[in-house]
Amino acid sequence: MATVISSDAAPKAIGPYSQAIRVGDLLFLSGQIPLDPATGQMVEGDVSVQTRRVMQNLAAVLERAGLSFANVARTTIYLADLGDFAKVNEVYGSFLKEPFPARATVQVARLPRDARVEIDAIASFM
Repeated sequence: MATVISSDAAPKAIGPYSQAIRVGDLLFLSGQIPLDPATGQMVEGDVSVQTRRVMQNLAAVLERAGLSFANVARTTIYLADLGDFAKVNEVYGSFLKEPFPARATVQVARLPRDARVEIDAIASFM
């Protein structure tokens, strides 16, 4: 049985999906883009600013579930431009400690609301 996890400290879903779903000992976090949860609008700034907001949004959902980035087993980073990889990686890495989660990073044609970055995650309650 799946349990919905949502946090008011992260943006409300902008479509027919949940911020996160718990299934057994796993938490599947939907992709977050750099939306300010207070306004629902994109944050202003470069890809570093956008990545920080994305990570803060993910942290809020993890916290609501009683978890942290230490529980994250895997992430996927979606970039509008792989040329942004170094800046995204620097901010992303500042939120994590070893052992780092497994990860995939891909360039995509376009992201919702023309975001520069989107990140999803899978975390464990174990």
